[in-house]
Amino acid sequence: MINTIPKTIRWILSIIILFLFFMTLYRFFFFFYYKDINRPFSGSAFLLGLRFDARSLSILGLSMLLICSISTFNPFENNKAIRWWTNILSLLFLITMIVYATDFYHYDYLKQRLNASVLNFLADANISGAMVWQTYPVIKIAILIFLLLWLFNVINKKLLHSVNQKVTNSLKGTRRTVQYVTFVLLLSGFTFGKMDQYPLRWSDAFLFSDNFKANAALNPFQSFFSSLQFRAVQYNINKVRMSYPLMADYLDVSDVDSNLLNFRRNISFKDSGSLKPNIVVVICESFSAYKSSMFGNKLNSTPFFNELCNKGVFFERCFTPAFGTARGVWATITGIPDVQQPTTSSRNPSAVDQHTIMNDFNDYEKFYFLGGSTTWANIRGLLKNNIQDLHIYEQENFSSGRADVWGISDKNLFLESSKILAKQKSPFFAVIQTADNHRPYTIPEEDLNEFSKITLPEDTLNKYGFDDNGQLNAFRYADFNFKKFIQAAEKEPYFNNTIFVFVGDHGLRGNAANMFPESFTKQGILAEHVPLLFYAPSILKPIRIKNVCSQVDIMPSVASLARHSYNNNAFGRNLFDTTSKKERYAFIADPDLLTIGLVSNQYYYVQGLKTGKKQFVSVENNNTVPINSETKSLKEKMAIMTDAWYETAKFMLLNNKKIQ
Repeated sequence: MINTIPKTIRWILSIIILFLFFMTLYRFFFFFYYKDINRPFSGSAFLLGLRFDARSLSILGLSMLLICSISTFNPFENNKAIRWWTNILSLLFLITMIVYATDFYHYDYLKQRLNASVLNFLADANISGAMVWQTYPVIKIAILIFLLLWLFNVINKKLLHSVNQKVTNSLKGTRRTVQYVTFVLLLSGFTFGKMDQYPLRWSDAFLFSDNFKANAALNPFQSFFSSLQFRAVQYNINKVRMSYPLMADYLDVSDVDSNLLNFRRNISFKDSGSLKPNIVVVICESFSAYKSSMFGNKLNSTPFFNELCNKGVFFERCFTPAFGTARGVWATITGIPDVQQPTTSSRNPSAVDQHTIMNDFNDYEKFYFLGGSTTWANIRGLLKNNIQDLHIYEQENFSSGRADVWGISDKNLFLESSKILAKQKSPFFAVIQTADNHRPYTIPEEDLNEFSKITLPEDTLNKYGFDDNGQLNAFRYADFNFKKFIQAAEKEPYFNNTIFVFVGDHGLRGNAANMFPESFTKQGILAEHVPLLFYAPSILKPIRIKNVCSQVDIMPSVASLARHSYNNNAFGRNLFDTTSKKERYAFIADPDLLTIGLVSNQYYYVQGLKTGKKQFVSVENNNTVPINSETKSLKEKMAIMTDAWYETAKFMLLNNKKIQ
């Protein structure tokens, strides 16, 4: 019977099976490499993954069949086409291997399969390339890819030769046409993916309600191309107007105007300018809450920072509006969630003009310190275009030598920044952005006399949320650097009149089931949960605050603490305002999960931008949210608020012009 199948069909089918073999091999490797120690094998994830792979390969098969319908390109009708197909298929396999290698380390880095957000890294190719080179075994990966390419070529040539040499008893006429039509229908069925009204989508993987199973099932080609549509911020003015009354009320806008869509709040103090404390905002790289000591992590990675929190105003329920450093910097500086997809607003020329409360400190010297370069993610454009007379200090402005791709070490960044600030005669507002708590997790040799690395078993690391010893030691080294900074600052005259603010630029994905309610892990808000500390021993009394807050609240809060009048045209609210009785929320737009949601003190409401799936879960415990009139009302309210935040954020990104 098989001898009646046309050679072209047999050959295309053998190529599909060959690709499928390598893809399945990768899926096994991915699953067993990244799975938790006690996680059993998931047949359902593999079956769904097989369908995803078959969908991609069916598109390849249909394309090959279409091309082979032209006799010039059919290897069984034209010998010259054999070489052409060998080169084309080798190139396709090479691209596949590169994509899969990128996907593997993309998950290692972000705990998400490859998606269109990877284009953000291409925008800073030099920095991203250097980070990859310093973190991963690039040479070994390249050698492995070319060995697999050689193996593919050998098998591909043998398959083509084997099919070509077979004596065929192909059917003729109508019966042959039926064979081709059946093959096309078969591939088309696999391309559609399921017996339903809608085709198989990447979002179907998340019906497992298990992030790892979903990620194990995904195909990187489909997840990448499916997320490409989320590439630009476009607000719907009608939706913005519908949301305006709700947002204006939440933000306490006094001059309400739904026609002009006014969000400006002019905050003034009668004694404005009388205190003039210095402000130092430290944006801490990857400062994930559940990995730090303040939340009871038994590995005690940040003991010094924990001591600081006991001496300052510590907000333990702070969330960033998104995942990613550029988005964290954007939200901190502008007070607006960066909902640009999949690139970031700092890279959007239309959004470069932004008002920031930092610029309202017109009688302050303003500084931005970064151990690397602010050309990364075009952060320099955001800063220089919107903050008047800003002094930017980058790698080339420091005397310390470069430690790795991210520039000088954070310890030297802190120490040199402190020396510069100590020389100032006027009050200052400074932002220090750290980078060492990030792959390649470099700890300079010069610090190894004082800082000792530790090594713990894998099961212990995983139990308390760490991927490996490198990540644990990077957290410990960050704490070491905080200590060096505060010790240096305490010796300077500026210390007693300075408000220090420490906040994570974003959290990290992982498993915090041993430390937090399961919603933090299952719904992914670990990626946005960060410590927020206001530290000023001579100004602020210590207190630990459990109320939810956001990164966007930092600028209005420091301005209010400093009793400095300011204009607020964004989302942030003063965290130290004890007069407001309104419940606070933290908005989250996850660029990788493609979800938007709202966190309250009790619940997290989240909905998929692509899937439409809605969830309402507790952030206090693992209990199922009871279904009653009260929770239904809360869910409905948070659903409406989530949409309002999202639409308003898209509007604000393009309409928060700096005040001249």
